[in-house]
Amino acid sequence: MAIWIIRSVSIPLSEDQLKGLLKRYDTNGDGRLSRKELKLAFRGLGLKHSGWRANRAFQHADANGDGFISEEELNQLVKFASRWGFTIN
Repeated sequence: MAIWIIRSVSIPLSEDQLKGLLKRYDTNGDGRLSRKELKLAFRGLGLKHSGWRANRAFQHADANGDGFISEEELNQLVKFASRWGFTIN
């Protein structure tokens, strides 16, 4: 009789799941993500080089250049960041 042991399973996050997780890092509750909040979010989600990645994400998603990711810009951020392979372990 064979016994299989599963050590770990990684399940990719959907865009909606990632969006929900990112919103949790809006620490001041203003409905927007600052660069600092996004850096903390990426670090909390296990990304290496979170500062660099936050800067790249801002360049891509901050359409109006105000230094924040608004609710309207969050979809672009999620589409951009999804390619980094966020998973649930």
